[in-house]
Amino acid sequence: MTETLDADLYRRTEALLEPGEVTLNGAVIHTDLGGDQDLEMHELTVDLNDVVARHSPEASAGETYIYAGNDDPEFASNQFQGRRLDDDEFVWECQQLLREGSFDLVFYYPASADHVAVVEGVEALGHRVTGVRTDGEAARDDAP
Repeated sequence: MTETLDADLYRRTEALLEPGEVTLNGAVIHTDLGGDQDLEMHELTVDLNDVVARHSPEASAGETYIYAGNDDPEFASNQFQGRRLDDDEFVWECQQLLREGSFDLVFYYPASADHVAVVEGVEALGHRVTGVRTDGEAARDDAP
């Protein structure tokens, strides 16, 4: 059943990357973190912010911060954005999804980021990751 859920999440992530104002790629980070591990989820989101920002030209103009959207009715619960500190520009967006008792994090970021380096950076943190690219190419052999 997990393989089916992963394939469904991959397809849903692909659909969200459809052409818009910014061409996006994405990564689905699979964790063992449960709904009661808020602190660990926060720490992982901070670590993932660093990985995506490190490999994104959009972040090269300055440091990034994590925006939770608490003051924005357009934001959903467990939705976050990485933004540049100096001008508030978009670097990435994340949805934290509780699935079968553990969280999957879906990150979207501009296609100008080094997608392979982002996937490898997430793996270096010890997490299983599925890269999703707008052009349909896998970061390696990571598509379900």
